[in-house]
Amino acid sequence: MLDFLPDAVRTLLAFLVVLGVLIFFHELGHYLAARWRRIHVDAFSIGFGRPIVSWEDRRGTRWRVAWIPLGGYVKLHGQAPYEETPESERVDERAGWTFHNKSVLDRAIVVAAGPVANFILAAVLFAGLYATVGVPRGLTSISVVSAGSPAEVAGMLPGDIIVSLDGQRVSRFDQVQRYIQPRPGTEVAVRVEREGREVDLRVVPAVRPGTEAQPVGVLGVQGGQANFERLNPVAALWAGTAQTAEVTWATLAGIGEMLTGTRSARELGGPIRIAEVSGEAATLGIVPLVNLMALLSVSLALLNLFPIPLLDGGHLLFYAFEAVRGRPLPPRALEFGFRAGFALLVCLFLFATWNDIAHGGIGRWVAGLVG
Repeated sequence: MLDFLPDAVRTLLAFLVVLGVLIFFHELGHYLAARWRRIHVDAFSIGFGRPIVSWEDRRGTRWRVAWIPLGGYVKLHGQAPYEETPESERVDERAGWTFHNKSVLDRAIVVAAGPVANFILAAVLFAGLYATVGVPRGLTSISVVSAGSPAEVAGMLPGDIIVSLDGQRVSRFDQVQRYIQPRPGTEVAVRVEREGREVDLRVVPAVRPGTEAQPVGVLGVQGGQANFERLNPVAALWAGTAQTAEVTWATLAGIGEMLTGTRSARELGGPIRIAEVSGEAATLGIVPLVNLMALLSVSLALLNLFPIPLLDGGHLLFYAFEAVRGRPLPPRALEFGFRAGFALLVCLFLFATWNDIAHGGIGRWVAGLVG
């Protein structure tokens, strides 16, 4: 798909499609929740900056698509109290439809609805793949065992199916990789299925060459070809929801490993890496692109739930304090929190962008020029 286009054009188009869909559904969650809790929405924007197209619906909501596609927003009526709004931005309040006059619960529902919409989108996308293409089976089968590798030393054979690692069941090869990578030099109990019976083995992952500074464990095996089984719509939706929960947990576990130093922070990526991966997925076809969109939707939901001011999770944290105190936090505390949150987000963005440039396609291109 799109492989007839130049790489740069394909990457840009895939990036805009993926990011546009994720942002639209995130903001749609806020919008629908606001309508449910009887809060008027002044504007719904995909992107920032000057609008490319803009129109107003019969409810008075201004819909717009802007030039800078790195985000979006829903502007809620009376999001800031009237007296705290700059005079140039003041509009007549709609009695009973202002955000700041609603209860803490109503405001929390509207804020949480964005991440929830991304979780729902991920589950629906996974379910769509399972109902049309099928759910992959036999994803932990081994097709190749490298000579002299830890897997060969342990007695693993082509055709074996990895069942569990240290007693933890695994059903996909990426689960095997996530478990093995942070355990170089540490013995792991592996149970495999071989010709209808289960065999227990012991393997010590080796250090992947080139990762000596931050060792990454490897077994020395390659995964086999998966079989796909189509599910009926109900089973597909259930499997899609379960897959979303599993990806969520795996993402949180990966972040925890980065924080504890057992996993390299180089894996943290930003917009450039998303664009590169989107372009690669677009070349492979619609299925990898939809799968990537589902994975990124989970990541976007989790990112927004982090308790960082300026993000949805930061607002929810402030509302929790307000519910406990019985009144909002002082304006100075809110201002300090938002400034700290902004600084933290800028640092994360710069770090992720550096990772994208230094360790992604751009870095490899620069390295090739240097020779």
